[in-house]
Amino acid sequence: MAASTPDTAPAAPARKRDRTHYLYIAVIAAVALGIAVGLIWPDAGVELKPLGTGFVNLIKMMISPIIFCTIVLGIGSVRKAAKVGAVGGIALGYFLVMSLVALTIGLVVGNILHPGDGLHITNAIKASGHDQVSADALPPVDFVLSIIPVTFVSAFTEGQILQTLLIALLAGFALQAMGSAGQPILRGVDHIQRLVFRILGMVMWAAPIGAFGAIAAVVGSAGLDALKSLAILMLGFYVTCVLFVFVVLGVLLRTVAGLNIFTLFKYLAREFLLILSTSSSESALPRLIAKMEHLGVSKSVVGITVPTGYSFNLDGTMIYMTMASLYIADALGTPMSIGEQIPLLLFLLLASKGAAGVSGAGLATLAGGLQSHKPALVDGVGLIVGIDRFMSEARALTNFAGNAVATVLVGTWTKEIDKDRVRQVLAGGLPFDETTLLDEDVQPQAEIPEQGGEKELAKA
Repeated sequence: MAASTPDTAPAAPARKRDRTHYLYIAVIAAVALGIAVGLIWPDAGVELKPLGTGFVNLIKMMISPIIFCTIVLGIGSVRKAAKVGAVGGIALGYFLVMSLVALTIGLVVGNILHPGDGLHITNAIKASGHDQVSADALPPVDFVLSIIPVTFVSAFTEGQILQTLLIALLAGFALQAMGSAGQPILRGVDHIQRLVFRILGMVMWAAPIGAFGAIAAVVGSAGLDALKSLAILMLGFYVTCVLFVFVVLGVLLRTVAGLNIFTLFKYLAREFLLILSTSSSESALPRLIAKMEHLGVSKSVVGITVPTGYSFNLDGTMIYMTMASLYIADALGTPMSIGEQIPLLLFLLLASKGAAGVSGAGLATLAGGLQSHKPALVDGVGLIVGIDRFMSEARALTNFAGNAVATVLVGTWTKEIDKDRVRQVLAGGLPFDETTLLDEDVQPQAEIPEQGGEKELAKA
């Protein structure tokens, strides 16, 4: 009996890993095919856009229940509310600092490159720019009020991440205050979370179709000619994002947590591929939650840091808005002084929170922020419409990388991370279960653990 266990235990995970391995090879092939279709038959490529939109919508459908379950379990399993407050305070403080760092880096690079010099604005481009001003990018006061849902369940039906976050926080603290009386509810939420992740695992098999449609539509609509005149801006933006991720975030991760950022990103490689093919960091949010818990970060830290970071830790968006604003000002022949740049960028820092979760949030936030703070610059937003989708991929990848690193850092600062498990996972000793997005060896617990119990559960 003892001898048979080692023989049978490794077999099942191997078969599961093989299947998902083929899935992501199919995604890569679908991206290449989509690019070819977009270049050879651009009109047909544009018509395939619903395939990509449909897949991203399937993922978004799962985000609200996943965030709710994750936060409720994370807070409800911690007896001391002060611990949750400490995690949230550290996370928000870190998000603010890193947003300012990203804005500063984009400011420096934008002032060095001046990619918008010498361009000419047509009336059509001006009209296109004004079309991007979205009512979804709310002013600060309205944004705060919009966090409160109309009813308890409307946060789930309307797909508003911040509203779901509020409801989940209230439910988590309420269950925490109920003590043992709330244990049956927590066990029920735990089972619901497993069901949701199982459904998500099924949805992921549609990823190649979604990637094919999304890439074909982008290439078919923009083509290569649209990229040539804006190559300097795109290249500068890409290089800036790479420097921010691998220099700023890499040094922080090494200094605070003692981890190599390349090793962490290798662990998250499939999520990066998914984001690259869909141009949406939201498509990888549920997987990031599952993988950070599997890595060894406690439920309370993951449950608070990841969902909050998707609204407040938008490093890639910060860099994008900085460089795009300077580009537009130069293109219009009205370059801004440093004294004009800083207030505008601080305003955009606040405006970006009001557009969290909005489709195409980067462009809509930029246009809405410029309309509110410096309306004359909205005329130039149409210059970057053609390449915004290509830049959105770098935005999404940078945002995702920033939130992954933030989760590890906050877990380290709050001592809510199992460092031994982290080393084992990153070394490949504890592979992630790609079929269910949950650790198959962790069964639903008979009693939700108290503070610190997540670590013991992870070690089990």
